[in-house]
This record gives sequence, C-alpha cells and structure tokens, in this order.
Amino acid sequence: MANSTAQPWHLGVVIPARNEERTIARCIASVLASGAATNRCRGIWIAVVADRCTDRTVELARHELVCHGQVIECAAGSAGAARRIGAAAVLRHFEGTCLERVWLANTDADTHVPLEWIDTHLQLADDHAEAVAGIVELDSEGLNNDVRELFARSYAVRADGTHTHVHGANFGVRADAYLDAGGWSDLAVAEDHCLWGRLRRRGSRLLSCAASVVHTSGRLQGRAIGGFADTLRRGLTAGD
Repeated sequence: MANSTAQPWHLGVVIPARNEERTIARCIASVLASGAATNRCRGIWIAVVADRCTDRTVELARHELVCHGQVIECAAGSAGAARRIGAAAVLRHFEGTCLERVWLANTDADTHVPLEWIDTHLQLADDHAEAVAGIVELDSEGLNNDVRELFARSYAVRADGTHTHVHGANFGVRADAYLDAGGWSDLAVAEDHCLWGRLRRRGSRLLSCAASVVHTSGRLQGRAIGGFADTLRRGLTAGD
C-alpha cells in the first residue's frame, strides 16, 4: 500500500458485462481487493452494466458486490453505451462531490486486475494525469499457445514503458475531464479510442503507461464483433 498525502479520491469502477457468468465474480473480487489495497481513495462504487444478459451474470455480480456497488440491467447493445450508463450511475452515486477528485476506472467482465491496479491509477492521477491508458496481458488459464505467441510478437511496449494501446479494460479518467470530452460514445467497438482521441483534442493530460496492467481473456470468440477477440483471431488467420 502506498502512502499519499493528497486529498483522497472517490473511485468509481465501470464494468460492462454480457453473459459473463464464468468470469464476473473473479473480476469484481479483484477490483474490490485492489480498492482495499490503497489508501488513496475514500470510497469505491462499482457499476456493473449487465447488457442483455441471459445467464447468471446479474445474480453472481450482485452476490459479489454486496454493498459496494450496483448491477444495472439494460439493453444497451454496445460496449460504449454500457460504459456510458455505468459512468452515469457512478456520477449519480458521487453527486455533490468535487469532480476533480472523482476517478472513473474502467475494466471488462472477462478481466481481473492486480492488487496495485487502483493505487497505480490514483498515483498517476495525483501526479496530474487526467486520463490513463494501461496495458493488458492475456490470462494464462486455458490460453491457446498460438494466441500466446501472437500476442508476444505483436503487442508492443516501448523500452520506457510508454505505448500506443488503448483498452476499455484498463482505462481511467478524471470525472471532470470525462464530462468535458463528452463521455463514452455509443459505439460497439473502439469506444475507448474514440474517448481517448476526444480527451486529447480537448487538451487533457493523458498518460499511456505500462505500469498499469490487467489480465484479460485470450478467447477467440468475444461478445463484440470487431472487438479484442476478433483482433486476436484475425492475427492468427493472417499468420496461416
């Protein structure tokens, strides 16, 4: 746990989910553990946005959250719309709080985060970053060897730890900057790049940093057409 003399943060975490009963409990548990491992935040509120779920995602998420967040059932139809709904719920929860001390962290339901994830985001925010783009590593559980090798070959991080990747699974933004940029767009894919680009054009202080890492699924059949799973599958096909 890092020490911080800065004013504590109010932390919201947005997790869109569509039929993720196999992974949602682990995801939430990892986020809660990460929140408990930092003294930089005053409170954490998790918004799980269950988009057209037909499995046990909602039930399992509510059981894991207890009093630390909410599950929002909806028919958003896209990752961007789901993230937007989740962010709005977090902002309602922290209504009346100074927006410059509200951090909106984002991850995915097929992802789990390390203990230092939240502290890393908030440390960077205390160092004046208004938005943070971290990196992903593939979860080793059930990982296809070809996918592992493809990812190792193609996922580039510079020697100084900077990179060009933007993932909704590891994305943080200060609430005032988020609202100034117009928030998440209702896009099925690349909603993360869209928001990052608008933040950049608005002059927000952005930081792409490999110090923030999460572990995400290496599955080849994802929930969104054109999403991360499709990118992995296209990479394998191109190598044939």
